[in-house]
Amino acid sequence: MSVEFIGYVPSRHSSEIFPPAGAVVDRAYIEASARAHEAAGFDRALVAFHSTSPESLLIAAYAAWAAPALGVMIAHRPGFTTPTLAARQFATLDQLTGGRTAIHIISGGNDAEQRQDGDYLSHDERYARTDEYLDVLRAIWTSREPIDHVGHYYRFDRAFAEVKSVQQPHIPVFFGGSSDAAIAVAGKHADVYALWGEPLAEVRDTIARVRAAAAAYGRYPRFSVSFRPILGETEAKAWVRAEAILARVREVRASAGLGAPAKPANIGSQRLLAAAAQGRRLDKRLWTAVAAETGARGNTTALVGTPDQVADALLDYYELGVSTFLIRGFDPLADAAEYGRDLIPLTRKRVAERIRRSAHAAE
Repeated sequence: MSVEFIGYVPSRHSSEIFPPAGAVVDRAYIEASARAHEAAGFDRALVAFHSTSPESLLIAAYAAWAAPALGVMIAHRPGFTTPTLAARQFATLDQLTGGRTAIHIISGGNDAEQRQDGDYLSHDERYARTDEYLDVLRAIWTSREPIDHVGHYYRFDRAFAEVKSVQQPHIPVFFGGSSDAAIAVAGKHADVYALWGEPLAEVRDTIARVRAAAAAYGRYPRFSVSFRPILGETEAKAWVRAEAILARVREVRASAGLGAPAKPANIGSQRLLAAAAQGRRLDKRLWTAVAAETGARGNTTALVGTPDQVADALLDYYELGVSTFLIRGFDPLADAAEYGRDLIPLTRKRVAERIRRSAHAAE
């Protein structure tokens, strides 16, 4: 099982330690970020979705143009674009990029944010809609004849797409969500199930749940885990760097007038906070302090250590069945370059060595 690395391309320079500044859509920064990830050897980069952010499909198209060897993964929220139109949009981009497109389906875990786009469905209803949405999306991608569809959320007569994706049978579907409703839909539809950086025991449990849900459909999804690696020449220097990042997170939040974070509505963030409640340092080098400080808004847990130590920690997740790692730094461009120089090649080498040992043992 080979390993894949995914980075992160935002529309402008920002992170938990860098308040957003300047143009909301900074073309120069998007280009620089995409090219930094391409040069660092990332397979693809995520473009995120939020109800107030620049449109992810368009940012991804620009990033793919800027970095011709970099794949893109577009965060996509079902319910705001019809699945027939979305199927054509993504297939068109896959053609324009020569097969470098993937989508990351996020059904939405925050009622207030959903309502900013006019969505008043309940949590479980959103996942029911996603289930039907993906049924239609996959059918449009793969059907060679017009199709009719009558469902609870969508109805189409003779729906069809002339454009098909380069990748066959269709564009890869990544899927996120930790609730029972999400796991059920993931089992049916996910090509890659993605979760945030939790302790090994929790990741093992989630993989088992998704695999059980997928078995009912005869499916075998792959798995992705997200981290914010913090590297140092020595372990001591890596931890000093981590504490400096935490201090800067607190400074930025205080300057913005942010108090204690509210309890998150989505299950994924709740799981990260539950991990943080176990301690700031878990397993070999999982660090939860930033997740605790920010209310676990998104991918906020880190692996801290030397490149060698962090690569070994990634291999622990690989041994559980994780083949994709979404990694991004608190200093986005500098960290992407550092990962490409020190972490990604080393991890790929360790994985290749493991594959060779397994093949030799099987002979």
